[in-house]
Amino acid sequence: MKKRRKFKKKSGFRKFLTAFILIAILCGGGMVYELYSRVYQPNIVLPNNTSEKYIYIPTGAEFSDVVKVLSENGLLINANSFEWLAATKKYTTNIKAGRYRINRNLNNNELINLLRSGRQNPVKVTFNNVRTKEQLAGKIASQIEVDSITLLNYITDTTFLNKLQVNTDNVACIFIPNTYEFYWNTSAEGFVNRMLKEYKTFWNSSRKKKADEIKLNYYQVAILASIVEKEQNIKRDERPEIAGLYLNRIKKRMKLESDPTLIFALGDFTIKRVLNKDKKVESPYNTYKHKDLPPGPICIPSINAIDAVLNASNHKYIFMCAKEDFSGYHNFAKTYPQHLINARKYQKALNKRKIMR
Repeated sequence: MKKRRKFKKKSGFRKFLTAFILIAILCGGGMVYELYSRVYQPNIVLPNNTSEKYIYIPTGAEFSDVVKVLSENGLLINANSFEWLAATKKYTTNIKAGRYRINRNLNNNELINLLRSGRQNPVKVTFNNVRTKEQLAGKIASQIEVDSITLLNYITDTTFLNKLQVNTDNVACIFIPNTYEFYWNTSAEGFVNRMLKEYKTFWNSSRKKKADEIKLNYYQVAILASIVEKEQNIKRDERPEIAGLYLNRIKKRMKLESDPTLIFALGDFTIKRVLNKDKKVESPYNTYKHKDLPPGPICIPSINAIDAVLNASNHKYIFMCAKEDFSGYHNFAKTYPQHLINARKYQKALNKRKIMR
């Protein structure tokens, strides 16, 4: 009897031990699976028709800001698991600003590694058809993190201007319109430094030589190019001819008498017809009153317009007027009487279309 009871006790203990081990294994397995899920299971949710999305983490952001960005974009399936692993991997104190591409296959580990590494995706920054440095600052600020006021203040700061030997009028000449790659969190200083490098690259030996041949410095070339650009926005093939005309006027010490400079002086860019009363406005940009080039560009000239000046046509024209057929081209003249004939034809066409301003 004693042996049987002893056997029963041992058998019961074994069953208990076996059950305990099984429960432990199951619990351990559950914990392992939970841990695995928190780290390696995809934790990003995107709309069915979207394979990726970009998030923007601002400069100076804290971890709570990162969670807010991810949550506001509806990206996290489980925010708690992301926060737990971020704390475990010490990402909460290692925030790096930038623009990051998030795809639907990312798990928490991959997402945190991406954000912690700072491997952001650059943005393509484009600017063209910009009239003023204020407009430039606004256009750039709409594409990268820096705000327009900070950028504008940077490029008009006296120390910066003196370093480049430019002023607030001609500082816009250092910006060459094109499409560039930048990191989204680029600062005002970073943006301008890059533009200065692009400017130096643009003014290669070939362009420098051509500028010397027409006896203009780089800023003067850009200022004249801005006039050529606004004189001819439609038919680019005519730009070298217009550039040659203005170079002829400069050589003869004649006033440029350019309507676009007058419009810039008036500050009303809706004007389609310049009147004689407009020519009386007092401004250094009024080339009907003042000889030589204005103090700065009337727009940030395109590469095409700059090259049109550097490769200006060789002719003897000193007058031009828009063609009366509104084709976008101009009638050119060597003498004032011929110019008057061309001007009357255009004025008659304007009157016929009732374009008074």
